[in-house]
Amino acid sequence: MIEKKTPAPDIIETAVLVGLITPNQDEAHVKEYLDELAFLADTAGAVTRKVFTQKLDYPNSHTFVGKGKLEEIVAYVEANDIAMVIFDDDLTSKQVANLERELKVKVLDRTSLILDIFARRAQTAHAKTQVELAQYQYLLPRLTRMWTHLERQRGGIGMRGPGETQIETDRRIILDKIARLKEELRSIDRQKAIQRKNRGKLTRIALVGYTNVGKSTLMNLLSKSDVFAENKLFATLDTTVRKITIDNLPMLLTDTVGFIRKLPTHLIESFKSTLDEVREADLLVHIVDISHPNFEEQIAVVDKTLREVCDGANKPMILVFNKIDAFSFTPKQEDDLSEIRRENLSLDDLRATWMARSGDHDCVFISARQGTNINELKDIIYARAKEIHQARFPYNDFLFQHYDDLS
Repeated sequence: MIEKKTPAPDIIETAVLVGLITPNQDEAHVKEYLDELAFLADTAGAVTRKVFTQKLDYPNSHTFVGKGKLEEIVAYVEANDIAMVIFDDDLTSKQVANLERELKVKVLDRTSLILDIFARRAQTAHAKTQVELAQYQYLLPRLTRMWTHLERQRGGIGMRGPGETQIETDRRIILDKIARLKEELRSIDRQKAIQRKNRGKLTRIALVGYTNVGKSTLMNLLSKSDVFAENKLFATLDTTVRKITIDNLPMLLTDTVGFIRKLPTHLIESFKSTLDEVREADLLVHIVDISHPNFEEQIAVVDKTLREVCDGANKPMILVFNKIDAFSFTPKQEDDLSEIRRENLSLDDLRATWMARSGDHDCVFISARQGTNINELKDIIYARAKEIHQARFPYNDFLFQHYDDLS
């Protein structure tokens, strides 16, 4: 009788993080970036043991950090049996090779860590293809230190030109794979375009926002569905569409991948097709984590990405401040004469500020986890969706007016 083997549990790896304080990013920003990097490491299954920072005008071209700081990191890694060192910025192939030689452990940068998380999270063929494309685009400029075995994946007489070096062969193989994956994505995109066309003229609403702000939780609440949601970065990679009805009006609600700072251009390019739902949406619901100390910067990151990727800045938008149940602030003491900072503002202060600042955007403060103010959000969504529907189908005005009179 053959015994069934249970799958081995994931091995938890230990890591240290490294960031640079430069003229372009001060100490406060670096601390926040490294906190986010630690969250990314945790999402990937690693435990952060220590964080190293160094002040430099620009990264060292050979080892990213200076000689003295590198020696400090090497000593800590050796003394504490650390499995990997993760850098908060992209590394060149030369930097990775030099660092691995000195540290004698696995060396990652922010992009490779995010790609690892994407590879774990991808469930559908669409997401897996996008992740694979992003991985190859990341590897292409780093072929001087890896992938010297790739010629084995593509054999045959006549496949290697006269005098062609190994690195040139590997580069050609990678480029061929990238071309094939792009064609696969185009084919998937054509299928999805047909699916979107078959949905008729229902009003389309897309949930957008920074990663881990509660989009999937709100999706589950509004659609009464069971979209995967957890307190991890990039819990959602695949676009999910659900039909919902508020009062008498049916509409389509879409949950999308979250955005993040310092995301490389090629990674955004690989996932552009995922954002087709955002491009074609009639209304955007921008979810913000009001409990995050730098939520305003997260708003700016999302707005910038929407402008770059899908011209989303020109679409009607509802600004939803989520997690009011987790919000906290530090009131100023009477004898404190320093200027008022963001952390000194109460929720009422922020509500008054953003309600006044939002301009054409509706603004609402909720807790998706506790269901606070969800009816207010539904009323706003209904009013905006009704405007869009009436503009699209003006002959339905009488039906809406009749329904409103009855209600």
